[in-house]
Amino acid sequence: MVKGLSNHGTPSLPVLLSSGKSSAIYPKMWAPLRLHISWSDLAFGILHCFLPGDRANLQHQVEEFWSSEGDALACFSVRSGFDLLLQTLALPPGSEVLMSALNVKAMTRVVKRNGLVPVPVDLNLDSMGPTVESLTRAISPATRVLVVAHLFGTRLPLDPLLEIAKRHNLLFVEDCAQAFVGQGYTGHPSADVSMFSFGPIKFATALGGALLCVRNAQLLQHMRQRQALYPVQTKRSYLLRLLKFAGLKVVVSRLVFAVLSKIARLLKWEYEDAISDAARGVARLGSAKQLRYQPSASLLAVLLRRLRRWQSSDLDARIHAGAMLVRYLDNVVVCPGMHNPMHRYWVFPILADDPPAIHAALRQAGFYSASLTRSETVAPPEDRPDLDAVVAKQALSKLVVLPCYQSMPPAELQRQAEVVKEAVEASRRAHAAEGCDRA
Repeated sequence: MVKGLSNHGTPSLPVLLSSGKSSAIYPKMWAPLRLHISWSDLAFGILHCFLPGDRANLQHQVEEFWSSEGDALACFSVRSGFDLLLQTLALPPGSEVLMSALNVKAMTRVVKRNGLVPVPVDLNLDSMGPTVESLTRAISPATRVLVVAHLFGTRLPLDPLLEIAKRHNLLFVEDCAQAFVGQGYTGHPSADVSMFSFGPIKFATALGGALLCVRNAQLLQHMRQRQALYPVQTKRSYLLRLLKFAGLKVVVSRLVFAVLSKIARLLKWEYEDAISDAARGVARLGSAKQLRYQPSASLLAVLLRRLRRWQSSDLDARIHAGAMLVRYLDNVVVCPGMHNPMHRYWVFPILADDPPAIHAALRQAGFYSASLTRSETVAPPEDRPDLDAVVAKQALSKLVVLPCYQSMPPAELQRQAEVVKEAVEASRRAHAAEGCDRA
């Protein structure tokens, strides 16, 4: 295990706060992600936890605002909505659900809990979308559903995949959890289901909640009826969540980080960094019961506020920052998904032959790079080993997520790119030297 990293590949707090050298402390650390929620949004949510709220009316307003077609359904989280969909479909046990090979662990777990079999569809690095060849190879007589994820803030051209799904009578589920752009895109009109997330690290976050566009009216009605039997998320639960993220917002501020770095150095703390994990996930991974809730009136009120106040200017600035960082990197590393026709840079991943070396160099320079610890390569069924997602597996093993957002000055983006380029060159020289020694 690399010193300063947890056994999941995430940095320990001392690494996050300092360079790893006893003589250097970096109180100004650029985190890989920012919480896209203001203090006024948090205050609004906290206030609504103490006020009576018409939950049914708020849900109707949220759904109507998102889609005037009447096909939207507000859920507790994307995982909750996906679980609700699979329950409602009531597919025969052992039916196969094809999934983009690089996916969130919790999504494959939802598939298995419903007695179904997740099957990977390998990706193209340029677009980070499933290839037609991989999809065609993965389809079997047991296949019933295809789930295609837009990864890293990209939006994939779906028409070729939709055509194959239609030909094989597959339900097409579009996972847009990482592809939110406001009402400018509420899902592909030919997708059977389009899922959008408003979890903690998403654009326009409400610290929870999801919207699913379900274009089959009968399926939507059955999903709505089933969800109505779920218990409602308590206001207390949502209040605690708001307070938790208010605390996190303070902790990741640069001033508090400076104080924590000094304390960590003086006391030589050796506990693992919990900030990244705390900023992810609404429903716990433990059991299906923890997924099956209706969103509270308070959550719906915050979600409605975030949707109504959404402005594309923040996203435009994010896109500008991403495009600058791509230019500064100058093709020294592979940036997966960057050839996609649409990219909003929800995260900025690169592929490195030696990720620990890149992490070490970046954190020493004050850039908190990260790994996607909650993602995985979907494993093929035991009886179909030929479907092993080689491209996705290799990509995940080399993935490094760089800080990149609108509040980072161009000079800092350029400095980060220089750190990456120098670390890549140093790694290449080291490997070349090893090769010479062996020769």
